[in-house]
Amino acid sequence: MNQEATDALYRRAGLGHKLGFGDCPALLIVDMQVGFTDPAKSSLAGDFNDQIGAIGELVSSARASKIPVIFTVIAYEPVSQVDGNLWLKKIPALRSFVLESELVKLDPRLEADPGDLIIYKRFASAFFGTDLNSTLSGLAVDTLVIAGCTTSGCIRATVVDAISYGFRPIVPLETIGDRAANPHQASVFDIDAKYGDVVAVDLVHGYFRQLQACL
Repeated sequence: MNQEATDALYRRAGLGHKLGFGDCPALLIVDMQVGFTDPAKSSLAGDFNDQIGAIGELVSSARASKIPVIFTVIAYEPVSQVDGNLWLKKIPALRSFVLESELVKLDPRLEADPGDLIIYKRFASAFFGTDLNSTLSGLAVDTLVIAGCTTSGCIRATVVDAISYGFRPIVPLETIGDRAANPHQASVFDIDAKYGDVVAVDLVHGYFRQLQACL
């Protein structure tokens, strides 16, 4: 089925409605750690240079508007690694992502500020097995802007859980990436059709700026 036919099928099904922005956002940066951003150091890494630049600008915009910035990284305890369960059997290369190792550090181009939150996770979704839901609820967040990698893995899983927990998932297209084009494009289409709003990053910058009047 070609893209035109697919688009027509989804329109007939009533998919692709927009959620829009809410009143109280947070910015979530998913897994932009050395193990995923430096191909010289990890077989799981991809070329996310463009995304890192766009994410850095978005982080600056969020901080300027006093919007919470949250980073996630994948990390496992270094000995038995039972905290990774079957996911480490499915993706054995993740076993090198051990706590305190270089692969778990944020990409140096995206350093966290003292006021930012870093959440350590063990599975695809930033919500699964973490306190992200309670943290966002405590901050009265209704809109979660989600950036990072990978589109077909941890981004998609996080978006699905975000809408399931009642947050509006907003995904700036220029800030997400994958190791290959096909999984990325398919996931962007799927996310925008059923789980969140995929938008241009400039729209998010404008959204953040207009919130300054509410501070």
